[in-house]
Amino acid sequence: MVHKEFNEGITALEIAGQLSNSLPKKYWQQKLMAKCKTQRAINADATIKLLTWNDTNGKSTFWHSSAHLFAEAMEALYKGVKFGIGPPIENGFYYDIDTGDVSITLADLPKIEKKMAELANLKSEYKRQDISKADAINYFEAKGDEYKLELLEGLEDGQITFYNQGNFTDLCRGPHIPNTGHIKAIKLMKVAGAYWRGDEKRKQLTRIYGVTFPNQQN
Repeated sequence: MVHKEFNEGITALEIAGQLSNSLPKKYWQQKLMAKCKTQRAINADATIKLLTWNDTNGKSTFWHSSAHLFAEAMEALYKGVKFGIGPPIENGFYYDIDTGDVSITLADLPKIEKKMAELANLKSEYKRQDISKADAINYFEAKGDEYKLELLEGLEDGQITFYNQGNFTDLCRGPHIPNTGHIKAIKLMKVAGAYWRGDEKRKQLTRIYGVTFPNQQN
């Protein structure tokens, strides 16, 4: 373990830059995908761990960020879609989506992959936003997303954060990679059905599975 002193308010990304000039630019996606919330200021003594692609939590953060990119692509392609949950899993991620009257099949996946790649190339920053419960409710009421509104029911002020990237906003605790540009390889693999919250008496959503990598060689 290395002990170093830094100015109050520094971020993990800035620490990486002080440790090595090339680390944030060349190796960011392999070294700093961690639960240290890399874009947030550090205002007290702290221990941070700079994770690699070989760390389970590093992959998890990368794939969770990829689920947000997937959702942004879906929203761009299919107006009015509504979103359930989109967690990382052992090998990639999935997102449960209400696509309304549109049926998504395997034939649609290459088009969605292409849109994801286009959005990834914009290098949109994942921005964390603390938000009140009232404002979060207002946002999803205006959007007409009853699934996110239901997820908000169990949360209170001080527990709610949004993450924004590009033109997409999601209810999320994070953490995330710095920007979409680190997502270099994308493959959507499977379309399935999933009842909302696992309840067969509730609506069946479309679950799409995918996997992404920080380079084309993985």
